[in-house]
Amino acid sequence: MKKFVCLALSLMTVLAMFTGCGSKTETPAEDTAANNENNAAATENTPAEDTAAEETNGTTEALSGTVNTDGSTSMNEMMLIMMEVFEEMNPDVTVNYSGTGSGAGIEAVLNETVDIGLASRALKDEEKANGAVEHIVALDGVAVVVNPDNSVTDLTVDQIAQIYKGEVTNWSELGGADQEIAVLGREDGSGTRSAFEEIVGVDGECKYTNEYSSTGDVIGQVASNPGAIGYASLSAVDETVAAVKVDGVAPSEETVKDGSYTLQRPFVMVTKDGVELSAAAQGFLDFVMSDEAAQYITMAGVVAP
Repeated sequence: MKKFVCLALSLMTVLAMFTGCGSKTETPAEDTAANNENNAAATENTPAEDTAAEETNGTTEALSGTVNTDGSTSMNEMMLIMMEVFEEMNPDVTVNYSGTGSGAGIEAVLNETVDIGLASRALKDEEKANGAVEHIVALDGVAVVVNPDNSVTDLTVDQIAQIYKGEVTNWSELGGADQEIAVLGREDGSGTRSAFEEIVGVDGECKYTNEYSSTGDVIGQVASNPGAIGYASLSAVDETVAAVKVDGVAPSEETVKDGSYTLQRPFVMVTKDGVELSAAAQGFLDFVMSDEAAQYITMAGVVAP
C-alpha cells in the first residue's frame, strides 16, 4: 500500500510538471501571436498613414481665380499665347488682358486696380521710386517700317533721328523717290514710342505727322501710304509693310538676341513693391518667367531673355 501511494504521488508529480510546463508553453505562444498581430498591424498601418500624410502635405493646391493684367499693346501676341497655355494648365484660372498702353498699365498696377502691369520698355527711375517692380520676360526689336513700294531699304540711326526731328522731310534726300515723308508713331505714353525715342535719341523732339493708339494702327497706316515711315514691335510686322535695315542689320529674332540689331527693348511685367500677389497671379508670373515658357515666347516672335 505504501509503495502504491508513493508511486501514485510520483505519477501525480510528473503529471503536474507536464501540466505546468504545458501552461507555461501556451501562454507565451498566445502572447507572441498577439504581439505579432499587433506588430503586423503597426507595420501595415503606420507607414500607410504616414505616406498619406506626406502626400497630403506635399501636394500643391490647384490654382484658381482671376488674374487681371493691363498695359502694352505690343505684348498682345505674347500675352495671348501665354494666357492660352497657362489657362490650359490651370483650368480654374482666368487671365484677363487689356491693351491700354505701357504707361496706363504701370499706373494701373501702382493704383492696385490690376495684378500685373505690362510695359514694352524699361521702367523709369521715378516709376521704380513709386514702387513699380520690373520683371523682364522677353526682348523685342523695334522695327522701322516703310511702305513696300519704298525703294529705301537701309537707314542709319542718325538718318532715322533726322526724319523724326523733321530735319529730313523728303525721301529723295535719302536716295528714294521725290516724295514727302509722312512721320507716323505711337501716342504719348506708349512703351514702343518711349523705347524708340530713347534708343534713337529723339526723346521729346519728334515732329509727328500723325500719332496712333496701337501698333496695328501704325502698321495699317504705313501699309496704305507710300510716303510713310513708322515703328512697331518686330513681332507685329507682317507682309503689308517692309522693315528697313538699321546700320546694315536687318531686324530678326537672331539679331535681337545677339545684340547686333540695336533698336531693341525689354518686355516687362510690372508688380508693386509690398503688394503680395494672389496664388494665381504669382503662378502666372512665375510661369511666364520660367524656362518652360521660352518656347512660347519664341512663338510670339520675341526673344527669351
